[in-house]
Order: sequence, then C-alpha cells, then structure tokens
Amino acid sequence: MVSHRFLAFAAACVLVAAAPAAAPLTGQAAGAVALTVPTGFVAERIATITWARELSVAPNGDLFVGTSGNAIYVVPDAEGNPGEPRRFASVDDRPVAGVLVAGDAVFAGGQGGVYKIAYRTGDREARSGPQKIASVRTGGGRGHSTTTIALSNGTLYASVGSSCNACDESDPTRATIQAMTPDGKNVRARAVDIRNAIALAVKPETGALWAGVAGRDDLEHGHPYEIFDDVTSHAGTPDYGWMKCYDDRKPIGGASCANVVVPKVVFPAYDTPIGAAFYPLDLKGAHAFPARYRGGAFVTLHGSWHQPPVPPRVAFVPFRNGEPAKAVDWSNPDAQWTEFGGGCQSADGARACRPSGVAVGNDGSLFVSDDANGAVYRVRPVRL
Repeated sequence: MVSHRFLAFAAACVLVAAAPAAAPLTGQAAGAVALTVPTGFVAERIATITWARELSVAPNGDLFVGTSGNAIYVVPDAEGNPGEPRRFASVDDRPVAGVLVAGDAVFAGGQGGVYKIAYRTGDREARSGPQKIASVRTGGGRGHSTTTIALSNGTLYASVGSSCNACDESDPTRATIQAMTPDGKNVRARAVDIRNAIALAVKPETGALWAGVAGRDDLEHGHPYEIFDDVTSHAGTPDYGWMKCYDDRKPIGGASCANVVVPKVVFPAYDTPIGAAFYPLDLKGAHAFPARYRGGAFVTLHGSWHQPPVPPRVAFVPFRNGEPAKAVDWSNPDAQWTEFGGGCQSADGARACRPSGVAVGNDGSLFVSDDANGAVYRVRPVRL
C-alpha cells in the first residue's frame, strides 16, 4: 500500500520539477499573515518568496532563504527595515531548500549535492558561482529530495532522506545524516537508518546537533511518533531503526532493536518536522523572547495528509539544564511541547499555512517561512 504522505510528497516533487524558478511574488497577498502566535507576540509578513523553505540569519541581520526551486534569496536587513527579497544565487540542482550562512561561506543543500558559495558579510549577490563540495543521492532515484545543512565545531552536516517510505536502500547516502569538513572532504555517515532527518538544528551553548525526523507510514494508525533527538550525544554512528524498529524500540517483523536509538523528544505521528532552531540562553537583543523560551527549541511541523489531516504548526519544546524539560511519555506524544504558531488548519481540514523553515535573529526575532503562501514571517514580543 502506498502511503498518503508519500503520495502527497510525490505530487510535490512533480510540481517542483515542472515549475519555473522561484521568484518573489507581488500583489495584495504580500502583507497577509496566516500564522497565529500567542498573546504577547506579534507576527508580521516581511517577505514573499515562492516555495520558501529553510532559513539562516547573517551576522548583519540579512535573512537567507532556501527554496524548493533553484534559487537562494536574501531578505536585506530582516531584523530592521526589511528590503525587497533579492536572488542571491542560483544552483542548478533543485530543490535548493537547505541554506546556511557560516563565516566566509553560504552553504546550500541541493538534491544531488552540497554547495559552497563565497561570502562576505553584507553580500546580497553571490560574488562567485556555487562550488559543489560533496555529492549526495549518488544512486539517483526519486523520493525525499531535500538536503538540509548544519555546521558545528568544524563539522558540516547534511541530511539525506530515503528514496521511499520503506525499502532497502542501495545508495549509502540515503536515510542518513552525512558529516564532512567544511571543504567537503572526509565525508562519512554520522547517523543511519534515519528516514528523513530534514529538521537540523545546533544547540548554541553546546554545539550539539539535533535532528527532527519524519518517520515512515503504514504502521498502526498514530505510529511511529515523529522524533527530535540529539544526534551527537550518541557515539559512533547511531542507528535510528528506520524500516525495522520504531518508537520505544518496537520491532517490525521480528527485528532486533537492542542497539537502536531511543529519541529524547517525540511529536505525534505524521506531524512532519521540517525545520528547527534553538533559542539562545543568553540572547539579550531588543526583541528577545521572555525567559521561558530561552534554551528551548522551535520546530516547524509541516503537517500531513493522513485522515484526519494533521495540522501544520510551530511547536515549542522547553529545555532545562540543556535537556528537554520533560522526558518522553510513550503514551502521550503531546506531553513535551506546546503550540507556538498555529491557525494553519480549519476544522474541515482546509489549510491556511504550512510552516517550513525557522531561525532566530541576532536581536531576538523569530523568523518562520511558510511554503504554502511563499511567506516569511517575523515574530516578536509586544513591547508595551
């Protein structure tokens, strides 16, 4: 049986393959805000970019936006007075959804590779073409095509999703998180049997790499739970059990799950985490969030087409002393998080928004992209 989530994903792949390159939209919808936020916060739409996906903030407050097309955009002065989005670079390897500004480079994740673009703070147009530094999905094929990027302690990470819902992979880069040096050398798997670890985030206080993972379909309804886990807390090459184990080491078909990772955070099945960002503990900018959000994680949940449809939203996971404030409750996948951003789905299942990327600005703003509307929102506390 083909899963609802995989059918929806395949349809999206066809759309991206056939559509023209992403470009900013204009018109009446440009100022519309579909995302709702808690009392005490305000959300405003600061940019409109078709198929906006992952986000990364530059040292000067510019916001870089990956897309499901072939372009990376920059929103000038996103923390101050945002300018019109500008195409920063084009990469002939769509979708170019993953983007990361780090030092003298902008890293991009395409379907078939990881790319490096020379950068100096303030650049709003690439000074040279993208250089492919590593290959992924070397076996070709379809399936999960988005590559997301993270960098910590001198190691560059790239998530590479599986080619299917449940199958034996012949491509060793599939269903993994790949690790490498920032020049693309010494490529190796840092985590395996991890179906689609699309939401990568680095905890700034420790440098730990966390991954939000979209799990498989066609198990009992409501399982497997989606996960968010500290990958670098596990030595060696941790096995996340895709295809053979799920949840709290539950086996499929008599498999042995003794060495499979047990995640630190779970979300309900089919929520589909695709973006994550930690809110720094010591951020003191003009738009810093209240103390209860410091050190916690914001995770964008893209929703799914299972029945009843799982609503898209932005989840917040509080942390205490560097760990999730609550331990996993295997009887309640709602126990560890609260909804921070909502309003994306009505009672009849109609969708108003689908959060995709998330990033924290230098002055404390939270940026959220919405690929259903091609929107980039800026969320701040209300100052009285």
